[in-house]
Amino acid sequence: MPSSFPGMNPYLEQPSCWSMLHHQLCGLVVEVLVPQLRPRYLVKLHHRLYIHEKSAEERRFFGSSDTGVAQPSSGQSAATATATHIAAPAYGQIPPAVEIERQAFLEIEDRERDTVVTAIEILSPANKYAGPDREQYLAKRKTVLHSLVHLVEIDLLRGGPRMPVEELPGCDYCVIVSRSYELPKVGIWPWRLRDPIPVLPVPVNEGDDDARLDLKPLIERVYDAFGFADYIYRTGPEPRLSPEDADWASECQKALRV
Repeated sequence: MPSSFPGMNPYLEQPSCWSMLHHQLCGLVVEVLVPQLRPRYLVKLHHRLYIHEKSAEERRFFGSSDTGVAQPSSGQSAATATATHIAAPAYGQIPPAVEIERQAFLEIEDRERDTVVTAIEILSPANKYAGPDREQYLAKRKTVLHSLVHLVEIDLLRGGPRMPVEELPGCDYCVIVSRSYELPKVGIWPWRLRDPIPVLPVPVNEGDDDARLDLKPLIERVYDAFGFADYIYRTGPEPRLSPEDADWASECQKALRV
């Protein structure tokens, strides 16, 4: 159903749905760019891995949720306390538990030259918050910005510090479009919570027309397909909104659920 949010739905930023939105949105971007760019260009979906090792206090089973996993009881029965365990003939150690995050990104290739011409990144919290994942992303970003590859960097997250860009206007969301032949100048598409998401250019080789990327209908397709309305409104948006924006968002989400 059409969204009553004119732009980005702030409830989609919560961890319970963001990873699904991110992955599916990348796939839909491929779907809309391919007809515009073929046959000269190829649009490819790739993944990078972020491996997070947990401390002993944080280790748990793999998965997005621990719902349904039995926890030890504090009141063990006498029979349990005195149970006999059969000793193993040998013992080893399992490496510390880790979480593996697969993050999708896109590249556009010139089919004849077999070279990457454009990288498209949809930022995730791992990219934005301080830590090794942000540093890894910034290193890749720096490499792209020092090459002949264009960069389209899409930030649909209010949370976390923005990527380094001089003279960035105040905004809740933004997209940076770096054309390699215009550097150090980059295009900026900033918008606020209540603004519509702008239609974005996706540059390719100089002299060829940009592709056009309208994210709003793609986000709505993921929202409907995964039934986000069934659970994302149990809590308020993350990060928290100002009182005025919170009231506005609440009215929007009520209209969505009618």
